[in-house]
Amino acid sequence: MPVITISRQMCSFGDDIAEALSRRLNWDLISRTNLFHYFPDIASSPFERNLLAESAKYYLNPRNGKGTVLEALTKELQSFAEKKPAVLVGFGSQVIFANSRDALHVRIVASKPVRVSRAKKLYHVSDEEAKRILDTADKRHKKFVSTVFGADNTDPSFYHLILNTAFLSVDECVSAILTLYGEQERLRQSQMQIERPESKDHPAERPVFKNQSEAEFAEILDTFQLEWKYEPKTFPIEWDAEGNVTMAFSPDFYLPRFDTYIELTTMDQRYVTLKNKKVKKLRELYPGINIKIVYKKDFYSLIERFKLNRGENE
Repeated sequence: MPVITISRQMCSFGDDIAEALSRRLNWDLISRTNLFHYFPDIASSPFERNLLAESAKYYLNPRNGKGTVLEALTKELQSFAEKKPAVLVGFGSQVIFANSRDALHVRIVASKPVRVSRAKKLYHVSDEEAKRILDTADKRHKKFVSTVFGADNTDPSFYHLILNTAFLSVDECVSAILTLYGEQERLRQSQMQIERPESKDHPAERPVFKNQSEAEFAEILDTFQLEWKYEPKTFPIEWDAEGNVTMAFSPDFYLPRFDTYIELTTMDQRYVTLKNKKVKKLRELYPGINIKIVYKKDFYSLIERFKLNRGENE
């Protein structure tokens, strides 16, 4: 089942966004405040719960020969997620589900001045007191994830989406997350369709070739029982000053048996120079790639041999 994890800075409206998401999706909302309600076996006594609230290191302590608290929590969360979708807020959930294909990880942030202003209103304190409150919260969040998981909760590589509530409202953030989740779910369903095994009675259709020469070349490969793939990979070979790809090259065929790409040059010979340039660049940029060019005369020689062999077989 899918999960959405929410990592948030204090006074970034992360909790409000998580609650709104939970309502919109009708999913369970699991946070530090109700964690033991969902998983009471993790901490069987108020004393243990207090230790977990006060000490990040306690999550790494062994529990009566049953592994650490972290291991128990991870197992409980993953087991829950197999049955029901959920919005998970805090407690390093973005790390626990870092490798889950069904997880969407979101971080909610805001600029320091905006968070200070919000903290002042929330706690009725001065600027300095608000800054101290936020600094303490930020340090504790960072220390918890670092101590328990050996990770950095501010590392952007953990997240699919980072939203700044200095510019976005709670509703706008919720809409952005729901839009991304909907698109991911659509792609996930499409991928499931692709990955379903095809019936042996209905083999996959051949690719649509750009020209007759490619179709004939594929037929030759089939005759000699050589496995092939049509344009399986595209190699960027030129970039502009900003790093945008300005030229890419997709060799016509790949022969897995020989680990070799084949590029045909049987069409208009005016393009041969360009193809040679692309092949040269590909070899320079990707030295481990094997690529061969089949020129017009070589191609027609293969065609004649193919016709001769087919005639003898008939």
